[in-house]
This record gives sequence, C-alpha cells and structure tokens, in this order.
Amino acid sequence: MIKIRSTFDEKKTTQAAAFLIKKSGNTLNYTKLIKLLYLADREAFKEFERPISGDSYVSMPKGPVLSNTYELISYPNKSYWHRHIKKMDYDVCLSDDPGVSLLTPNELTVLENIYDQHKNRDWKAMINYCHKCCGEWQHPGDTSIPIRVDDILKALNKTEREVEIITSEIASINYVKGLLRAS
Repeated sequence: MIKIRSTFDEKKTTQAAAFLIKKSGNTLNYTKLIKLLYLADREAFKEFERPISGDSYVSMPKGPVLSNTYELISYPNKSYWHRHIKKMDYDVCLSDDPGVSLLTPNELTVLENIYDQHKNRDWKAMINYCHKCCGEWQHPGDTSIPIRVDDILKALNKTEREVEIITSEIASINYVKGLLRAS
C-alpha cells in the first residue's frame, strides 16, 4: 500500500470554507463547517478520485475531521485562512471573501451539493450523520486515529485495484507538487 503524504492546500481550503460560510449567511458553526468540508472531500474522492483540500483526516470522538483545517480554526495565527475567516466562540465567520479562483467547477458543484444536502442539519446532527454514514470513521476513545485515504476509498466501495490506482496517482501528483513547492 502506498503511503500518501498530505498536500494540504490552505488557500484552496480557505476558498472552499468561505464558499460554505457565505452560503450559510457569512456565519457557520465550526463543527458543522469541518463536517461539510470532510463530506465534500469524501464526495470528491467518489466523483473524481481527488480531494478538494488535500488535508489529512482523523477520527475524533465527534467524527471525522480535517486535521490541518481543525488546527487553523483552533489556533489563530497570521495565515491566509485567518485573513479571511475568523472564529467567534463556536462559529466561524467570513471577514473577507477570498473568492473561488482555485476551485474547479466540479469542486464548486460538490460543495454546493454537500451544502444543500445538509443545510438544515445543526452541528449535532452533522456529527450523528458522519458517525452513521462514514464507514471509515472509528471511535478513537479519548484520542484520535488517522483515517487513511485508502480507507475512505474502500468505504466508498472502490475495488482494491481502483484503490491502488487512485492512491498511486495521488502520491505521484503530491510528489510533483512537492517538487514545485521546493523550486
């Protein structure tokens, strides 16, 4: 099995989060946002075999979480995210719209569909939904457990061969992105 390194794209993830926050009236519970972004990445894997965020995933007691995104929400700093999204108690709000220039039309469609499917669920209902519908999630007790991309793909009913091909392609893309960042 190929080990896939995370190639988290903070700018793209910020744009995806801002898109969802904007759809919600410029304020959204941060737990619900994390679940929506996770479900969007999961759907992107299903539809076009690539995530939107490039984040790492973990099982936490309240369900699957995008690891780097959770850190951005929990620990404010002077990053791209924080120029556009602010945390206020249990909500995040849009302070400056970053636009959607890094998101493809297919990714925007996935985000739109995920938002529409879950817009009437509160954060507690989102947790329950993810516990029931994300077969890759395991209850970690009081800690967290990494969720591997191949576990997500298997939960989406991809065959072993499809999982091999997809993870190999993602690893190759991530390698090239790493080379480009280094140059």
